[in-house]
Amino acid sequence: MNMKQNIGIINAMIRITCGFTMLAWATANFSRKPWRESYIWVMMLAAMKIAEGIVRFCPVMALFERYQCHCDSNNENEKAIPIEPVNPS
Repeated sequence: MNMKQNIGIINAMIRITCGFTMLAWATANFSRKPWRESYIWVMMLAAMKIAEGIVRFCPVMALFERYQCHCDSNNENEKAIPIEPVNPS
């Protein structure tokens, strides 16, 4: 599988920072209350965000980019209808 980077450097830095913050918070709370399972889920989510920032690839963004409507398709029968904003005044 060929994965190309699909998030920018600023987005990656934000993901890494938020991931480490969430991981530190969840680890501190998990050490006080080890019977709570919610902290384990937060730790896994934080680890995923850190990995996305390091690799600079987000699978959710890849899905959105893949299934996004491309109006340059070969089907000329299905034309996109432009949506114009409505001014209520």
